[in-house]
Amino acid sequence: MTEATDAIPADANVAPLAGWEIVSVVSSLLIAEWVVLVFVGRSKMVAAIPVGLAFVFMFCSHRLHRETLKEIGFRSDNFVPALSWLLVPTLIAAAAILIIGWSSGGLRFGLIPARPRFLLLPLWALAQQYVLQGFVNRRAQMALGTGVPGVVVVATMFALLHLPNLPLSAATFLGGLVWAWVYQRAPNLLAPAISHSVLSLLLAFSLPPAWLNSLRVGFKYFG
Repeated sequence: MTEATDAIPADANVAPLAGWEIVSVVSSLLIAEWVVLVFVGRSKMVAAIPVGLAFVFMFCSHRLHRETLKEIGFRSDNFVPALSWLLVPTLIAAAAILIIGWSSGGLRFGLIPARPRFLLLPLWALAQQYVLQGFVNRRAQMALGTGVPGVVVVATMFALLHLPNLPLSAATFLGGLVWAWVYQRAPNLLAPAISHSVLSLLLAFSLPPAWLNSLRVGFKYFG
């Protein structure tokens, strides 16, 4: 196993704050997925309020910890190592999705041109990886150090945000483990965003919609 680079050592003085920061951000996103939509309907503009507050909080936290964009993962110098570590697991997952989709008759790639919103998938994946790795992973390392405990925390938070869609939560937990492990060794956000985009697209257009309830999560899962 390649040794981690740019590792963040655990700090007992910072650990409580880092843990609270993770809980605060994840709670805000869960509020957007569940509470806001329950009480005010399906308005995306209203749901964007807690999401926006979460991003403001993360920005302030980065300033507090004096983190640079490069440290967070907006960089290119370690893109190739990160992508190389992700290549095999991404190909294995992609092959598994395609085989399952083909055997179940779920392949629907002809629908992609009719769904222009999927053109924004790379940006959406990058935003999710920023939250997942650039914030949650870094805070988990501050609290627990580099290694398995922090990786599991990241994957668990990601799966939690995809409930009550159990198949999708399981898939995101596995993906979260791989992306978090790679990020701790090469803190780059573009590489996991590419992997995330490819696998999300395959899930959306390879498996029967009923299996993943059209990728719905939170309150939207129920209708």
